[in-house]
Amino acid sequence: MANRTVKDAKSVRGTNPQYIVEKIIRSRIYDSKYWKEECFALTAELLVDKAMELRFVGGVFGGNIKPTPFLCLILKMLQIQPEKDIIVEFIKNEEFKYVRALGAMYMRLVGTSLDCYKYLEPLLNDGRKLRSQTREGAYVLLHMDEFIDSLLRDERVCDVILPRIQKRYVLEENNEIEPKISALDDDLDDNMESSEDEEEPMDIQPPSKDEKNRRASPDKEKVRDRERRHRSRERERDRDRRPDIKRHRSRSRERDRDRGRDGRDHDRERDRRHRSKERDHNRVYRPEKEERRHKEKDRGHERDRDRGRDRERGRDHDRGRDRDRDRDRNRERDRVRYREI
Repeated sequence: MANRTVKDAKSVRGTNPQYIVEKIIRSRIYDSKYWKEECFALTAELLVDKAMELRFVGGVFGGNIKPTPFLCLILKMLQIQPEKDIIVEFIKNEEFKYVRALGAMYMRLVGTSLDCYKYLEPLLNDGRKLRSQTREGAYVLLHMDEFIDSLLRDERVCDVILPRIQKRYVLEENNEIEPKISALDDDLDDNMESSEDEEEPMDIQPPSKDEKNRRASPDKEKVRDRERRHRSRERERDRDRRPDIKRHRSRSRERDRDRGRDGRDHDRERDRRHRSKERDHNRVYRPEKEERRHKEKDRGHERDRDRGRDRERGRDHDRGRDRDRDRDRNRERDRVRYREI
């Protein structure tokens, strides 16, 4: 019940006024200690006392997103929706600057485009200092005119997305608002008038001796002009000669470059020959391949030897068989002969 908007509150741009603050930040405000202790059952009359106790402006801070008292009071004003006269008195208050900042912030959230320009633009002449708390919890210096300018120009102030308002030039074209007159224009006009008053007429100095001599002796001036022309002609001739010298130097440099190129080409050709010789040498002699060849040759010789040994063994075996056959035949012959006897 304590977090609900009052019954007779008017919708702001077709929605609940509290919904102007984002839901996450709004829930953090409801859970904060300042909201529960200081903003409970707060009315428009008691709101002035709480606004006078403010010491800085800001939105949320810290890793767990804690709301500042300034933001809690903004949400409370959106909840109870005080009358427009009270907000205007907040804005016109010159004694308490944070009360003025609170009223300007609320007017920017719920007021129309005309009300924003009408009540907030005069505050651009207020140059008092304000303390602002950053997201990291540190305090930075801010001026009232900077805060009001951010309300009129930026899209987010104190971690609250501001409703859109019409551009000033559109309202001026529709004759809904008068053109803006800056207080700085009067200061500039005053400075211009003071500078014009300070200007004094230039003192006319008498002619110097050199000017008198020039006026008295025109022939000398002619002689000096001739000498100057002569010197300028000589300089032009020298300039014309310099390109020839430059051409000669450029030709000599080109020759040196050509010689250097020829020398480089000769060195490159020599390096190519040396590389080709090294490649041929590497192609002819490769120790790994030579070792492989020797090993294969040795293996081939061993195989031939083994084959020759096997052949010899086979021949010996055949010879032994033939000998055994001959022995057997001789024995049979001897037996036959012995029987016949």
